[in-house]
Amino acid sequence: MDRRSFLTLTAASFALPFSARAAALSYTPGMVQERLAKGETLFLDFTASWCSTCRSQARTIQALKSDNPAYEQGVTFIDIDWDTYGKSDLAKSLKIPRRSTLVVLKGDQELGRIVAQTGTSDIKALMDTALAAATS
Repeated sequence: MDRRSFLTLTAASFALPFSARAAALSYTPGMVQERLAKGETLFLDFTASWCSTCRSQARTIQALKSDNPAYEQGVTFIDIDWDTYGKSDLAKSLKIPRRSTLVVLKGDQELGRIVAQTGTSDIKALMDTALAAATS
């Protein structure tokens, strides 16, 4: 094995646990109800790839998760593609008005919601709500 391949593979092996840990789950029908039934605290991100507000929220969420690994240890993050599931039963039951909506759920309760806000303090407060619910 040449040096370049060795260094590339070594760097990738160190980065893999962090990149895998940082990724949110991609929504599939029934996932939310299944995970709530298991007692998980969910952070739902109704997002679209073409939405600049969604991308800004994603950058902020990722930065906050990097700063505090406890978020990912206690909270299940789920990305819900707006183009695919914006008119789904889940979106209707939660009364999701648009993409760029973030929702925290635990059990049968909605604990918080942000619609089209990108401020770090607002998103952090919602993530802190989720973490508090997950650890209580």
